[in-house]
Amino acid sequence: MSEKIKPQHLQRRAVVYVRQSSAYQVAYNQESQRLQYAMQDRVRQLGWPEVEVIDEDLGKSAAGAVTRSGFERMVADVCLGKVGAVAAREVSRFARNSREWQQLIEVCRIVDTLLIDQDTVYAPRQSNDRLLLGLKGSLNEYELDLLRQRSVEARYAKARRGELVVSAPVGYVKTDEPRLEKDPDRRVQEAILLAFRKVVELGSVRQTLWWFQEHGVLMPARRAIGSRTETVWKRPGYGVMYQMLTNPVYGGAYVYGKTESTSHYEDGLPRKGTRRRPKERWLALIPGAHEGYVFWEEFQRIQEMISANCRGPSRPGAARRGAGLLAGILRCRRCGRKLVIHYTGNEHGVLRYSCLRGALDNADPRCIAFGGIPVDGAIAREILRVVQPAAVEAAVLAAREASRQQDEVLEALQRDLEAAQYAAQRAWRQFDATDPENRLVADELERRWNQALQHVREIEERIIQQRGLRDPAPTPTVEEFQALAADLESVWHGAHTDVRLKKRIIRTLIEEIVVDVDGTAGEVLLTIHWKGGVHTELRVPRRRRGYCTATSKETVEAVRLLARTCTDDVIAGVLNRNALRTGRGNRWTRERVTSLRSSHEIACHCPERRKAEGWMNLTEAAKFLGVSSRTLRLAVEQGEISGEHPLEDGPWIFNRRELECDAALRVVERVQNHKGTPAVPAAGQEIFEFSGT
Repeated sequence: MSEKIKPQHLQRRAVVYVRQSSAYQVAYNQESQRLQYAMQDRVRQLGWPEVEVIDEDLGKSAAGAVTRSGFERMVADVCLGKVGAVAAREVSRFARNSREWQQLIEVCRIVDTLLIDQDTVYAPRQSNDRLLLGLKGSLNEYELDLLRQRSVEARYAKARRGELVVSAPVGYVKTDEPRLEKDPDRRVQEAILLAFRKVVELGSVRQTLWWFQEHGVLMPARRAIGSRTETVWKRPGYGVMYQMLTNPVYGGAYVYGKTESTSHYEDGLPRKGTRRRPKERWLALIPGAHEGYVFWEEFQRIQEMISANCRGPSRPGAARRGAGLLAGILRCRRCGRKLVIHYTGNEHGVLRYSCLRGALDNADPRCIAFGGIPVDGAIAREILRVVQPAAVEAAVLAAREASRQQDEVLEALQRDLEAAQYAAQRAWRQFDATDPENRLVADELERRWNQALQHVREIEERIIQQRGLRDPAPTPTVEEFQALAADLESVWHGAHTDVRLKKRIIRTLIEEIVVDVDGTAGEVLLTIHWKGGVHTELRVPRRRRGYCTATSKETVEAVRLLARTCTDDVIAGVLNRNALRTGRGNRWTRERVTSLRSSHEIACHCPERRKAEGWMNLTEAAKFLGVSSRTLRLAVEQGEISGEHPLEDGPWIFNRRELECDAALRVVERVQNHKGTPAVPAAGQEIFEFSGT
């Protein structure tokens, strides 16, 4: 027995501390456990009749970043003076960091508790033993750091060569080389390819997610079952979709070191965490390491598009549903800040751009502000002017793309149907192979088979519904698209045109617009920076107060034409019949028509001037030519005679000069020379004769 062991030590119990650093060591390094538990025999040989084993910390590291309940309980018992000695196979089992190790030594010194390992008994109250314990603690900490550094450096060296494949993301499998190969399941491949095609088409991860959720298309995921993993199909979430679309692995690149471990204290306890590294600090990025789902260049373009969706000083942000077409791309010429957009008015339909960041952030004077409706209109006209030459080709491609989008959903559902049919057949084979007498097993397998068949029926019903949603109309020809391209402005301003699509078109063509206000001239100065490096300057008149409630130009033009033949009362009735309203949304009255004419300098109806200028309506013009009203209307629709029809449910307007031209005279001559054959009874035709009795 050691002379350091005193009777006061033996009167208290001894504690044997057992610990291993990881769950792997607990499962596979059984010999170390046996040696540590065997310390009970050594402690009893030294004279302690009562020995307690603390093994709560098996599988926990002693580096200091993990809370060890067993170690804390042991230190608490030592502080209370209940422990005469603490023992371990080697002192490194207690702690491998200076903070906990020095805490244990100091507590043992104060309460006179011994430390025991396989070779020696230490008395912390003795300066030589305390010095030796301090050196051992420092060596244990250094040994752990050295082992970790060696393993980490070896791991990093292998990663820089692209040979360290820890796990395969969904859509890939890990081979023996080791390297990554595409998952042989065609359903998995097509689902991932569909996600990348949709993000290019829709322009954002969020819109891609909504498309998958709207059409009920599932995405593959990995589920761990023991030591292996299997592919399951789930409704995608934003985190899963974003991680997939931003992972360089799907671009064919090997990547390692995107994150790093961090340590911090929370509520007085050490905690571990992770944080993302910037791309320039990644340990390895090797393009072309394996076959990707998209080319590396296309993957980089997708990342630039996703980054541009985050609003910032140099990024416009994602296209939203607001009516302002220029949100995020207007920059103030005076201070260089981005302009913000406001929607005001009772229905938030009044658009306004203003430079407020300086005033909000630094209390600087306000720079500029102006109405957005005329500015958006001017930029829209410039965009239409630029894209007009390629309108036909774009329309043809859009029609093909629409047809392809419908096929994508059907193809995804068809793949789901194939997988469901395979699962149903597998369930049937399992049911067919079981013994019918074993009802406990047969009933469960029959339930699984019925469940699989029900899933097949659900997918078949969804396919039928999706086919019913397909547009039965044939794809227009190039000639038909040429006629549509001539009316591209109507398509742009159509009520069903998605404003987000218009914003994406503008941002595709325009890099930025530098804007200023000329207060003297009452104009907004726009300098358009196109993507190709060309600059264009526009001057747009500033919107006057009350312009947002002005009557539409189409209505004003219709009143200008109707005033030639109609009084204000008649014009008001025609406008109301065509469901037109004033700028404030009111019905038309004679007074409101009169006010509109006065504002736009439209002359009132005068019978004398009408007769002198030769204006007629449809009935008067037909009587003047000596033909029927229907004949005259058909001639106008065929382009043989000129006439105005400003509103669909309103009067026609003709001029005497147009009715006296050679084309009109030829129409009248043709009608007069046309001799129709009267309908007379045939010789052998039978007739009904009703009796008079």
